[in-house]
Amino acid sequence: RTCKNGRIYVYDLPPMLNKDLLENCHDIDPWSSRCTAVSNGGFGPPATGLSGVVPANLTPAWYWTDMYAAEVIYHDRMNSYKCRTLDRNQATAFYIPFYAGLAVGKFLWFNYTSKHRDFHAAEMLSWVSNQDPWKKSNGSDHFIMLGRLTWDFRRLTDDNGEWGTKFIYMPLMKNVLRLAVEKSQWDDLEISIPYPTSFHPRSEPDIRQWQTLIRTRKRSSLFTFVGATRKKIRNDFRGVLMNYCKTESAACRVVDCSVARCYDGAPAILEAFLDSDFCLQPKGDGFTRRSAFDCMLAGSIPVFFWRGSFEYQYEWHLPRDALTYSVFIDHGNVRNDTSIIRNVLEKFSREDIEKMREKIIDFLPRLLYSRSNTDLGSVEDAFDVAMDGVLRRFKQQKMDTKLKG
Repeated sequence: RTCKNGRIYVYDLPPMLNKDLLENCHDIDPWSSRCTAVSNGGFGPPATGLSGVVPANLTPAWYWTDMYAAEVIYHDRMNSYKCRTLDRNQATAFYIPFYAGLAVGKFLWFNYTSKHRDFHAAEMLSWVSNQDPWKKSNGSDHFIMLGRLTWDFRRLTDDNGEWGTKFIYMPLMKNVLRLAVEKSQWDDLEISIPYPTSFHPRSEPDIRQWQTLIRTRKRSSLFTFVGATRKKIRNDFRGVLMNYCKTESAACRVVDCSVARCYDGAPAILEAFLDSDFCLQPKGDGFTRRSAFDCMLAGSIPVFFWRGSFEYQYEWHLPRDALTYSVFIDHGNVRNDTSIIRNVLEKFSREDIEKMREKIIDFLPRLLYSRSNTDLGSVEDAFDVAMDGVLRRFKQQKMDTKLKG
C-alpha cells in the first residue's frame, strides 16, 4: 500500500482557468510570449550550451525552466500521480488545478483594474464552491498550487493602483491549503515548496551521477555572487554585494546579470555555482529567491542575509537547522563592513565545508522535479514530498475532527 495517507482527486476545471491560459500563452505576459516557458509540462525548452558544464549523458535532463512555472509542473505531475483517484468518494484531498499566477500575470501591470486582477480567481471559486466535495468540507480538504510569491495574491483594498489580486483574502479561500514558492510565515494554511530549477532527473542513476559530480568537483572560488543590481532601489543591497565581489576578485566570482544573460539557470550561472564553495543570496522580490535553489543544485552553500530567506520556509523540504547547510550573515552588518563576508567564510575549514555540502547532496533530490511517469526508485522528489505532506496533513485533520466530534 503505497498511498497509506490517502488519495487525491483532481478537479476538471473549466478550460479558461488552466488549459486556455496555456493555449493563449503569447497573451499572458504583457512584454513577451510565455509559450516556451510553459511548454514541456512546465519545464520549458530543452537546455542548450551545457557541453563541458554538464556530462553529455545528463544534458537531456536539463531544461530552461521558468521560476514561476510550478503551477503547470504540479498539474502535469498530478495527472499521473500514483496516489490520484478518479473517485471523489475515495479522496482524502482535492486538488484545484487553477493557474492563479499565470491568470493574474498579464493584469499586474498597466491600467488594469482590481476587477481584472480578480476575475479568474472569482470564477474559479464560484465554480468549485458548487461541487459536492466542497459543500461537504467548505474547502478544508482542498488545496491549490500558487506558482508566484504569496504577496501577489494578497491585495488588501480594491484600489486599482494596488498590486496583485486579493485571491487569498476572498472569503471562500479561508479554508483552502496553498502551496507556494514563498509563503507568508504568519499563515498556517500556506506551505512553501521549492522553486523549480533546471535539472529534471529521468531516473535514480541521473540523480546519483549528479550528486557524485558536485561532491568531487574542484572549486576555484571561495564564493560567488550571481545577480543584477536594482538601480531603482535606494541603497540596493545587491549593488553592495556586486561592488564588494568585484573588489574581492581573488576570492569571489561574479556573474553580472545586467551584462550576462541570466535566463533560467543559464550555463554561466551554473558554472559559477559549480566553481564556488559558497554563494551569496540576498533577498529577491520576496525574501526567497530561485537562485538559492540553483546554488544548492550545484553543491554550493548558500549565504543568507535575511532570516526570512530560510526561517519558516520550505519546512517539508529542507532540514530544520539551517546552519547545517547554509551560512547567515546579517545584512546590517554587511552594510557597515563588507569585508565581514570574506572574514566569516574563510573561518570555515575544508572539513566544515565538505560536511555542509554533504548535507545539501543528501537532501538535494527533495528539491528536484522529475518528469511525469518517471521511476526514481527509492527517491522522493520535491513533488512527492509536497503531496505526501498534503495528504498527511489532511489525514491528521480528519482524525482530529473525528476525535472532537
